[in-house]
Amino acid sequence: MFNKDTYIKRRQNLVNNVQSKGILLFFGNIENPVNFEDNTYHFRQDSTFLYYFGIQQPKLAAIIDLDENKSIVFGNEMSIDEIVWMGRQETLKDKCEKSGVLDVRPYADLATYLATALSVKRPIHYLPPYQSVNKILLSELLQISLGDFKPSVAMIQAIVKQREIKESQEIEQIESALKVSTQMHLLAMQMARPGAKEYEIVSAIEHVAGSHNCELAYPSIVTVNGGILHNHYKMNTLESGRLLLNDSGCETSMGYASDLTRTYPVDKTFTLEQRDLYNIVLNSFEGAKAELKAGVKYKNVHLKACEILAQGLIDFGLMKGNAQDAVANHAHTMFFQCGLGHMMGLDVHDMEDLGEQYVGYTAEEPKDTKQFGIKSLRLGKELKAGHVLTVEPGIYFIPELIEMWQAEKKYAEFINYEKLNKFKDFGGIRIEDNFLINNDGYKHLGPELIKTVTEIEDYKRQF
Repeated sequence: MFNKDTYIKRRQNLVNNVQSKGILLFFGNIENPVNFEDNTYHFRQDSTFLYYFGIQQPKLAAIIDLDENKSIVFGNEMSIDEIVWMGRQETLKDKCEKSGVLDVRPYADLATYLATALSVKRPIHYLPPYQSVNKILLSELLQISLGDFKPSVAMIQAIVKQREIKESQEIEQIESALKVSTQMHLLAMQMARPGAKEYEIVSAIEHVAGSHNCELAYPSIVTVNGGILHNHYKMNTLESGRLLLNDSGCETSMGYASDLTRTYPVDKTFTLEQRDLYNIVLNSFEGAKAELKAGVKYKNVHLKACEILAQGLIDFGLMKGNAQDAVANHAHTMFFQCGLGHMMGLDVHDMEDLGEQYVGYTAEEPKDTKQFGIKSLRLGKELKAGHVLTVEPGIYFIPELIEMWQAEKKYAEFINYEKLNKFKDFGGIRIEDNFLINNDGYKHLGPELIKTVTEIEDYKRQF
């Protein structure tokens, strides 16, 4: 945990910013069963609960009473049976004291507290629930059917406003995660050779994370089929002539994430075609990075990266025409179907459970949820000093998409289908780093992980 004053100040700032009356309700997470109740997945606390209370213990809830300006944590101390099986742990009361909360009540008292508030028609503000048990609990506590939840927009907006600006101690946590993730990636580069299995590399990088008391921030994507954006299949054997895409990151014991991607040859060197396509992505990455600063809309950074990609693909011969026209008509989405990046912090996709329309966009400039490519851009709004985000352009060859669009003659004026058909099995290339926005530019977070063709080839030649 951070120091006590951190959580007290965070809660007070939320009270000051939410501009409403009533009660703010927070649910912690539970331990989810794998195959029976007492055999559970690794516990991960809800990130908003962590941000305001810092307590990593399952089955907790908390409220901030806006009218009385007080915080209460609801949870149970260990039973004797739990002590027998797990040993004496730090008490919930002691954990709450470290969070600056002195009012700790049994979990069952939450229902009584909320019922009393509802009886006098006090507003209960809550966030969108994502764990099934919390959906059911919320339904029972507030007497709302599962399909009629109305999360508090005022609460969401106040939390996003606060959490999106990272404190210096949060940046330290993110950079700690990035130091470990850099080691994970260098080991993966070292291991990538003909005959290796994808799962061997995944296992090795998980060991690196664990040896630093870190968990994975998300399931690792380590694949020779990089054209599949979120490919978690890991049974392939690496073959000469292929590229390996590694999108992996860890999170610290306090929950702060990192998110890096590199793509490199299974062999010690790139082929000429691999080199050319890789440099197109690298140029897009560098061009997007140069645009980063407070006051710039990230959607415009995304479109700039798309134009650089399109121009590179035109020069390579897979696209044709004018790059700006191609992007304006969305023809580049044959190769770049996703967004350029997303917020990052306590979640690898920071605050995504609160809703992209609040985290990545504004009511004045909402997200386009229909246009292919743009609808997958998680962040489009104006950047502020203190934002932490990813930049991750890529080129992806998806055989089914190629075949479908070619049959429709879609974007035929911009796409060279005759040449493109030769690249159906190429896979994909992505490059990703993490950045802190400041008023006049950005700070690259973490160690500088090698990314140029020369750096990667020189590194791989050592092994």
